[in-house]
Formats: sequence, C-alpha cells, structure tokens
Amino acid sequence: MFNLRFLLGVPAALLLACAQQSAPAPGSGVPDDASDVTPVLIGERAPGFELSLASGETYTFDPDNREAPAIIVFYRGGWCPYCGAHLMDMRRAEEAVLEMGYELLFLSADSVESLARSLEEKDIQYTLLSDNDLVAAKAYGVAFKVDPATVARYLEHGIDLEKESGRTHQMLPVPAVFIVGVDGEIKFEYVNPNYRVRVDPDLLTVAARTALTQKPLTPLRR
Repeated sequence: MFNLRFLLGVPAALLLACAQQSAPAPGSGVPDDASDVTPVLIGERAPGFELSLASGETYTFDPDNREAPAIIVFYRGGWCPYCGAHLMDMRRAEEAVLEMGYELLFLSADSVESLARSLEEKDIQYTLLSDNDLVAAKAYGVAFKVDPATVARYLEHGIDLEKESGRTHQMLPVPAVFIVGVDGEIKFEYVNPNYRVRVDPDLLTVAARTALTQKPLTPLRR
C-alpha cells in the first residue's frame, strides 16, 4: 500500500526505497489502484517526454539539456473540480517560482481539444500539456487504471473519461508535483493517491527555493 508518497527530502526517499525493495521499477507498469503507484524518487534522473500543447504544437522536455529548473505538476483533467481549485491555488506560487527562474508545467490526461476548452484564463504564465496517452505519467510512475465501478460513477455525474482524454485506456495520473533541477535530477516530489489533497503552494515555494541550493549528499568517511 501507499505509505510514504509524501516525499519531502532524501531521508524520506531512502525510507521509501528500503520499504519497496520488491516493488516494480518506477514507470514499468500501470497498477489498478492509485495507492500502488511507484513514482521515480528524489535524486533520480527525471524522465524526458514529448507532449502536445493546447495549441497542438509539440513540447519536448529534455532533462539532459535544461537551461532552467522545472516544476512538473500532474493533474487529472479540467473536468476535476479539485484539479481546477488546485490550479487556481497554485497562482499563489506562480509569481515566486517564475522569479526564481523555474519553468512551470501542468500535465493532464485531457486531450488537446479538452485542454483547449478548459483554457479560460488568458494571463497564465505556466505551460499546459496534454498527456492523454499517459506517456509522461507512466514514465514518472504516477499512472494508474481507473476501476470500472469508478468509471461508471463518473458517467453518472456526467464525466466521460474516454471523451475527455480521447482514449479508451481508462487511466489517470495520481496528482503529483516534481521539481527538476537544471542537472536533470528530481529535487523534490509530492505524490498523493488521495486526489482531494494537493501540495500547498507555500510549501512548494519553499521547496523550490531550497532545491536551487540543494547539494548531493556526501557519504561520511571514517
């Protein structure tokens, strides 16, 4: 089960690694439960990806050629009220992290068309990307399959995952945030299978500032 997905630093990452020695490699498979995702860990190389912008143009994230650090936010889609509230809440952190030099990326399972329809604010300074094939979500180990009962319940409330994503895979990302340094390594992450709970923008701002000066751990010599 999901025990230590709220990762605030290297110590927590080490505990998680020890607790999951028998778990599959991050991104190697898609579990049937959000609590069973195995995200990449702090200190690991951030996976690269190529996704579509709301305009339909291609955006490439290359961890080996970074001119700026990045904050990558996975959210379920524009149909999710908790995601909408989180995006609005993140405006509190937007100016601060952009001033620090971060690139702010929001990835959802929405299709390009759904993404474009949800893009109402014109003054946003972050980048919205369609990950409707869950390519990036799989690579970061946060994709999971939605069970049939939940799919049916969503349909009863007018939420059609296949229509929103343009795909029949019935997968979603666990809401997650990854901070990636210029060196292409993951410096911070927050992954929570409870989609109602999101990272606080103030905490993210502190983590982003800390990540800029974070140094690799050096083993003690005896």
